[in-house]
Amino acid sequence: MRRAKTTCVPRPPSAPADRPQPQYMLMLSAVLAGEDGPLHVRNAAGLALKNALSARDPARQHEYAARWLALPADSRATVKQDALRTLASASQKAANFASTVVAAVAAVELPHGHWPDLIELLLGFVNGQSSPSLKIATLQTIGFICESIKPEILSLRSNEILTAVIHGARKEEASPDVQLAAIHALYNSLEFVRENFEREGERNYIMQVVCEATQNPSVAVQVGAFECLVRIMGLYYDKMALYMEQALFGLTVVGMKHADERVALQAVEFWSTVCEEEVDLALEAQEAQDYGETPETESKHFAKIALPEIIPVLLHLLTKQEEDAEDDEWNVSMAAGTCLSLLAGAVQDAIVPAVIPFIEAHIKADDWHQREAAVMTFGSILEGPDPAVLTPLVDQALPLLIDMMTDPNAHVKDTTAWTLGRICDLLIACIKPDVHLHPLVSALVGGLADSPRVVANCCWALMNLADQYGLYYEDEAERPGTGPLSPYYEGVVQALLRVTESASNESNFRTSAYEAITSYLSHATPDTIVVVQNTLLTILDRMERLLAMQNQIVGVDDRNNWNELQSNFCSVVIAVIRKLEKGIQPLSDRVMTLVLQLIQAAGKTSTVLEDAFLVVGSLASGKRRLLLLRPRARANAPSALEGGFAPYIQAFLPFLYPALKAHEDTQLCTVAVGIIGDVSRALGEQSAPYAEPFMTVLLENLQSEVLNRNVKISVLACFGDVALAVGVLFAPFLETAMAVLKQAGAVEPNPLDYDLVDYVGQLREGILEAYTGIVTGLKKTPKVELLLPHAPDVLGLIQRCLADEERTDALVRLCYGLLGDLADAFPAGEMKQVLLAPWVAAELRSKSRMPPETKKTMRWAREPVGQS
Repeated sequence: MRRAKTTCVPRPPSAPADRPQPQYMLMLSAVLAGEDGPLHVRNAAGLALKNALSARDPARQHEYAARWLALPADSRATVKQDALRTLASASQKAANFASTVVAAVAAVELPHGHWPDLIELLLGFVNGQSSPSLKIATLQTIGFICESIKPEILSLRSNEILTAVIHGARKEEASPDVQLAAIHALYNSLEFVRENFEREGERNYIMQVVCEATQNPSVAVQVGAFECLVRIMGLYYDKMALYMEQALFGLTVVGMKHADERVALQAVEFWSTVCEEEVDLALEAQEAQDYGETPETESKHFAKIALPEIIPVLLHLLTKQEEDAEDDEWNVSMAAGTCLSLLAGAVQDAIVPAVIPFIEAHIKADDWHQREAAVMTFGSILEGPDPAVLTPLVDQALPLLIDMMTDPNAHVKDTTAWTLGRICDLLIACIKPDVHLHPLVSALVGGLADSPRVVANCCWALMNLADQYGLYYEDEAERPGTGPLSPYYEGVVQALLRVTESASNESNFRTSAYEAITSYLSHATPDTIVVVQNTLLTILDRMERLLAMQNQIVGVDDRNNWNELQSNFCSVVIAVIRKLEKGIQPLSDRVMTLVLQLIQAAGKTSTVLEDAFLVVGSLASGKRRLLLLRPRARANAPSALEGGFAPYIQAFLPFLYPALKAHEDTQLCTVAVGIIGDVSRALGEQSAPYAEPFMTVLLENLQSEVLNRNVKISVLACFGDVALAVGVLFAPFLETAMAVLKQAGAVEPNPLDYDLVDYVGQLREGILEAYTGIVTGLKKTPKVELLLPHAPDVLGLIQRCLADEERTDALVRLCYGLLGDLADAFPAGEMKQVLLAPWVAAELRSKSRMPPETKKTMRWAREPVGQS
C-alpha cells in the first residue's frame, strides 16, 4: 500500500479536542498553500490536515468525518481550493503533501455526495496541457482516492479514471516521473477497476501497458510495473492464463535475473504470489471434493508449468547471500528462499527431483555461498511434498547436517540449525531416537554457545523437538512414564537457562531460549518432573532479583528489557503450573506474592499486566473453559489450586477491577474477563460472595461504547462461568442475563460482509457457552424451573445456528451439547413438547463428514433428549 512519505517535524498547534475549529483548519490550509513558507512547515500543516480528516480506527474515522462535515461550507471550500492549488506547487514535495489532503477530504465528502466536480477537475489536470509536476501530484491523488473509497461510489467515472491513469503510464509518455506516478496510481486502483478487468478488451490494454512498463528505461518504473503484476496476480488469477502464456512467464523470469535487486525482488515476489494463490486453490479444491462440489476457481498450475524455468533462477539467487546482511534486511537470496518454500507447497512432489541435483552438487562445496544455498534449498522443500518422498532424503541428509553444525562459516551454521529445526517440526518420525537423537541434541546444545542467530535457531530446533515428540506420544492411550528426550532433559534445560542469563537479546535468542524452556516443561514426562520443579525455583529466584531492581531502571531500553524478562518468567511459571497442577500448592504462596508485586511494579504496562494476570488465572484454575466437555469430562479435567485459591482473592481483586474497566485496552480487558471465569471455576460455590460484583462489572462492560465488540463476546461467555460456579445462587441474575443473551442472539449476519459473518459466528459461540454454563449450573437445583420460560429462545438460537451454512464444528458441538444439557435438566418431561419438534430429531441423526468429537457430542445428546 503506497502512502506519501512524511518527515518528523514539530507539530503545529492543535485544535480543541471536541472538533477542528474553522480557524484552525483554515490556518493549516493557508500554511500548506503558502509558496513562501519553509517546506518542513508546509509538510507539518499538510500532515495535520490529513490527520484531522482520517484515522485507521473506523469509529474515530466516523467521528472525524462528522466533524469535518459540520464545518461551515465556505470554510471547507477554502481548504479544498488551497489543497487543489497546492497540487500545482513549484515544490513537488509540497504538491505531494497536498495530494494526501485532497484524498482525505474526498474520502469524507464523496460518499456523502459532496464535491461532485472533484474527479472532473483532477482528470482535467491529467489530460490537459499541465506541467509534469501537476500531473504527478494529480495521479498520486487519484491513486489515493481509489485506494480509500469503495468502488461503487465512483462507478460512473471509473472508465475515465482508468483512461487517465493508463494514459500516463503508456510508453509514449515523455516524462518517466509521470509514468511512475501513473503506475503507482494504477497499483492503488487495481481493485477499483474490477469491472474493467472483466471486459477482455480493456483487460488486454491494461496488461499491455503494464507489461511494456516492465521494460521501461527507468528502473523505478520497472519496479512499479512488477509491483502491479504482483497485485494483479493476487486479484485476478483466474484471468491470467493467456497473459502468462504470451508474456508473463518470460518477463518475470528475465526480471528475476535483473541486475538491479529492486526489480529482481518484485519478479520473485510475483512467483511467490502465484504459489500462494495455487496453494489456496488446492485447499479449496480438496474441500469442494470432500463435499461433492465444484471449486469456484480452478488452479491453472502456473507454478508446475514454469518449474523448469524458474527453479534454476531461484537456486542461482540463493547463492547471492551477503556476508554482512542484517537480520531484517530483505534481499534476493531471502526472497528466493521464501519463494522456494512456497513453490514446494504449490507443486509438492515435483519439486524434489528439480532441486536434488543442486543440493548434491553444492552441499560440500568449498565456497560457503554454495554450501549455505544447498542447505537452504533442502530446508525450504520440507513442507509440501509427501513425507514418504522426503523421508529417505532426510535419513540420508541428517548425519551430514548434524556435522555441518560445526561448519567454519556462521551463515552455514545458522541455516543448518534452521533446517534441523524444520526437520524436527515437520518430519519428527525421521529422527530415530537410538540413531539420531544423541548427536542431534549434542549438536544443537553445542550451538547454544555460538552467535546470536545460530543460538536462536538452535533454541527453535530444540523447542520443536520437545513439541513434536510431545504430540507424537500424546496419542497413546496412557501417557508414558518416560520419553525419548528424558535422558537429555536436565542437560538441555540447564543449557537453555545458561543462555537466558545473557543481558543481551540480539536476534531474540534469549526469548527463543525461554520459549524452548517452556516447551520442555510443558511436555515433561513423570521421570523428569524434578527438572520442572527445579526450573521453577530458578525462575522465581530471578523474578525476585528483577523486582528488587525496579528502582534501578534508567531509560526506555532498560524498561523494555525488564518488561520482556518478566513476560518470559510468567510464561515459564504458567507452563509449570499447568504441568504440576495441584502439585504447585507448596509454592503457591511464593508465586502469588511475586505476581502481586509484579502487578504493582508494572504500573500501566499492559503486556506485563496481561502475563501476570494469566499466571493468576492458571494458578486458580489450570483448566480453561470446559463447557465444550460433557459432565464426566469436566469433572476429570486437570486443575491447579481451585478452592485453595480462596486466601488470595481479597489481595487480588483490587488489581482485577481496574483492568476490567480499562475499556480502551482490548487485550488487557479480555484477559481480565477471562480471570473472572478462572476464579469462578476455581472457587466454585466459594465464589458466591463475588458473583454480584462480577456480574455488575460484566454488565457495565457490555454497555460500554468504547469496549471492543470481541471482548463483549468473552463477557457473555463469562456469564456461564459464573453460573456454573455458583449454581442456584445465580438465580437473582438470571432474568437480566437471559434478556441480554436473547438480544445478542438476535443479531443476524450479512452474507456479503465477511467480517460480520465471522463476528456473528463467534458471538453465537459465546452465547451458547453462556447458556450451557447457566443450564448446567441450575440443573438439579430447586431453581431449574426458572429456565422453562427461556427455553424457546434458547432452542430458537440453536435451530438458527444449525441451519447456518457458515456454522463451524465448534458451534455445532455447542448446539448439540446444549440440547443435551437442556433435556438432562428436565428429566420429568417438562420440555417434551418443544424437544419433539421435527428439526430436533432431524439434527440428532447421524451425518456423514462429521468430525469424531462432534459426532460423540451428538450421540451423548440423543440419550437425554430421547428420555425427556
